[in-house]
Amino acid sequence: MNRIALKVCCISNVKEAELALEKGADFLGLVGPMPSGPGILSLAEIRSIVQSIPKSAKTILLTSEEAPLSIIKSVSQLGVSAVQIVREIPIAALKQIRVALPDVLIFSVVHVVDEDSVDTAMGYEGLADYILLDSGKPSKGILGGTGEVHNWNLSRAIVEHLKTPVFLAGGLNPGNVADAISLVKPYGVDLCSGLRTNDELDPMKLNTFIKNLP
Repeated sequence: MNRIALKVCCISNVKEAELALEKGADFLGLVGPMPSGPGILSLAEIRSIVQSIPKSAKTILLTSEEAPLSIIKSVSQLGVSAVQIVREIPIAALKQIRVALPDVLIFSVVHVVDEDSVDTAMGYEGLADYILLDSGKPSKGILGGTGEVHNWNLSRAIVEHLKTPVFLAGGLNPGNVADAISLVKPYGVDLCSGLRTNDELDPMKLNTFIKNLP
């Protein structure tokens, strides 16, 4: 890969999926049922999108489920390439998912709140394929899609402590992504609200964002 990895999240339909893939997105995020946030789809809608785009596309189910068996069932039924667990679940639960889904990529989300977030991320080392740093507020039931930037210095500390590839999310847009990448040095970046206009994926914002990637 010649540039930083790009994950376009909150894909809401086949047209948006095709647009993101055309522009070079490496991963497509499909938001399953959860308590808050943009782009929420039913599992049936996600299945329809996955079945309507090339099998080579790397599709990700975003889930707020905490029970391993529920997560395993949803992923298996949808045929997605990966699962993004937006809650910070126990290590034992993550191990159960890893064993049951050996061929599915796991994105473990760490909501960067304070220095304890560094320890949380380190706990997922060796189990998750990717760590995704976001700006949610789990204590308030907010699990992502906030459009807010968190403390990038903490994010950089996490990147420095981990061997696992790290995606940076939370409030990124065409205007700040270069600074974010320069400071944090993530493996990839994850965008949702920063690429949307009137709740639709905006081709111009996507083009500008990609031009600003290193």
